[in-house]
Amino acid sequence: MHKIGKRFSFSASHFIGGLPASHPCARLHGHNYEVEVVLQAPALDAVGFVRDFHELAALKDFINATFDHRHLNDVFGHDRTTTEVIAQWLYDWCKACWPEVVAVRVSESPSSWAEYAP
Repeated sequence: MHKIGKRFSFSASHFIGGLPASHPCARLHGHNYEVEVVLQAPALDAVGFVRDFHELAALKDFINATFDHRHLNDVFGHDRTTTEVIAQWLYDWCKACWPEVVAVRVSESPSSWAEYAP
């Protein structure tokens, strides 16, 4: 099995609802997010790719237009803006574009991440 991955980044603010007021994530704050999309195929195409990395630039364009320097609660229209929710939402978008997508990982810090891989 062949796997490839590509990383993208964006900065955004949010707060997470349903937490005690004393929880730091209940307050407005921001992150410099990293998004990694992983694609997999049992065989390479005629050129030797799982998928041409150049095609994945569409994800960067989508991230820039949708998330970068935005307030995620406004983007999603609710206060469930956890990295887990973001990872699944981006997975669904990516899977609709590229059937080889098997996972999306979202990091909110260098040491904290969530991955969605059905």
